[in-house]
Amino acid sequence: MKTLMFVFLLGIGLHGAAAVTHSLKYFYTASSGVPNFPEYVSVGLVDDIQISHCDSNTMRNEAKQDWMSRVTAEDPQYWERETQTCLGAQQSFKANIEIAKQRFNQTGGVHIFQKMYGCEWDDETGEVNGNDQYGYDGEDFIVFDLKTETYIAPKPQAVITKNKWDHDKAWIAQDKNYLTQICIDWLKKYVDYGRSSLLRTDLPSVSLLQKTPSSPVSCHVTGFYPDSATLIWRKDGEEIHEDVDHGEILPNHDGSFQMSVDLKLPSSVTPEDWRRYDCVFQLYGGKNDIVTKLDKAVIRTNEEKPDNTTVIIIAAVVVLALVLIAVIGAVIYKKKNEKRPPSPISNPEVMEQLNPNA
Repeated sequence: MKTLMFVFLLGIGLHGAAAVTHSLKYFYTASSGVPNFPEYVSVGLVDDIQISHCDSNTMRNEAKQDWMSRVTAEDPQYWERETQTCLGAQQSFKANIEIAKQRFNQTGGVHIFQKMYGCEWDDETGEVNGNDQYGYDGEDFIVFDLKTETYIAPKPQAVITKNKWDHDKAWIAQDKNYLTQICIDWLKKYVDYGRSSLLRTDLPSVSLLQKTPSSPVSCHVTGFYPDSATLIWRKDGEEIHEDVDHGEILPNHDGSFQMSVDLKLPSSVTPEDWRRYDCVFQLYGGKNDIVTKLDKAVIRTNEEKPDNTTVIIIAAVVVLALVLIAVIGAVIYKKKNEKRPPSPISNPEVMEQLNPNA
């Protein structure tokens, strides 16, 4: 998925101050023809930490973090409303797949309709942003442009929907209000609920890895939080860009993160020159630098037996694959009013919105 399957990377300059940016995102999945997978799944995430889950098998919307129990202290009916919203959306989700199949002249087969929406808030500057986008079978279908308050249709099959929604000024106003006001209010609540977890800082363990003596040397860090982090290679104290390959920040099963950066050493580098290189990890604004000298004696290779770090890395990759499947989510529906909870999707008129004959 070009834009729907992604992780926000809150990169920071190595010597600059990091913006404290929080995010609230919801992913919806409607699928058909996928064996052993629910026809409908919805998940919610705060700062890329899953807070809620609902699917057509469990028939319940449930908390995924202990601190989310605080929401019912203020609103006892919160999860019941969320469950009803979840159950009410399932038929609409299935209907939208059928409508999309008609648009693309398809019959059977495996198909997935996706939706991702949410907001971001910088608690230092107060800046807010929001996004609302849809995809079908792994490609963008229609995207809301918050700045222009119009919809973008990357696919010709979505032009009918774009034209209809662009003329629905009331809906656009509701969409904008949700993304810039209601969503932000809920995000601030969740950040407050999970303050002890979401605002913590954890430093990682660092490992130097190399498959073979001729392979690039990978500086791998795991167990850090939050994901506002940088990882670079330096030579003689200066950052290196040539022959350096930066990996993505990936989630671990425990809510922390991992990342790696590979360095392909020139063949001309002598063993004596190795210690001129170092790997530098920085978390959250430059106050927690971890510098690891390139030392051949501490590099782990495939010749060694797997250890706990290797197990953690493998487990994290498996978990990431499952998360990416789970977050494939989508449905076309009317936006909620301000009194509704933060993941409102139930709307009996969804088919009307997509149906070209409506």
